[in-house]
Amino acid sequence: MFCIWIWAYRIKNAGVVDIFWAFNFSIIGVILYLVSNGLPERKMIMCAMMLIWSMRLGIYLLIRVGSHLKEEEGRYKKLRQEWAPNPDLKFFFFFQMQALSNIYLAIPFFLVCFNTNPQISVLEYIGIAVWAISILGEGMADAQLKMFKNNAANKGKVCDVGLWNYSRHPNYFFESMIWVGYFLVALNADYGWLAILSPATILFLLFKLTGIPMTEEQSIRSKGDAYREYQKTTSVFVPWFKKK
Repeated sequence: MFCIWIWAYRIKNAGVVDIFWAFNFSIIGVILYLVSNGLPERKMIMCAMMLIWSMRLGIYLLIRVGSHLKEEEGRYKKLRQEWAPNPDLKFFFFFQMQALSNIYLAIPFFLVCFNTNPQISVLEYIGIAVWAISILGEGMADAQLKMFKNNAANKGKVCDVGLWNYSRHPNYFFESMIWVGYFLVALNADYGWLAILSPATILFLLFKLTGIPMTEEQSIRSKGDAYREYQKTTSVFVPWFKKK
């Protein structure tokens, strides 16, 4: 993350932190697979889940952020203004906190990969199913948003197609459920209850810090009354029917 901060400083685009925050979990997954002593089948399943999620999200962000490297995303522009007159120093610490969050959020992965229980429980299979459904849901939400934005006729409009018709943030909803899946898989391990810290932290970040609040502020700035009307009729998080 120190190296990524240097790159971000040179190109004046702090948004690249999101890309490598996602990819960092792939590195953690490979290391855990090599050094942990848990049941090999369980290790393979968990590390595969980590890699699939991390690479899917990382590649999606690489394409999205990479398509406008010279133009910083609105939420990071806002942070740059709020952190003036020395935003780059504050971004340095922000990047390091992202690196620490990678380790902290990996608690379920450590618990699972060091779990030597010879039997994979029903609860673990339920967790895998929750994860699989959620990874498909998040991928679908991201694809629908990308297709909407790629249509020049939709410039300045609010995306309300597909899953976005039922939730203002379906990608965030499914992202949180992915972490619930990791938590369920980890519950069978010693001290597995500690894994609740990861989905709880993700939900806190989404609802209170870098997720929904910043995204909605930016959407109101860019789309105005159209987004305010969308807020009135559409569930903020859990996909649900429109309000009348």
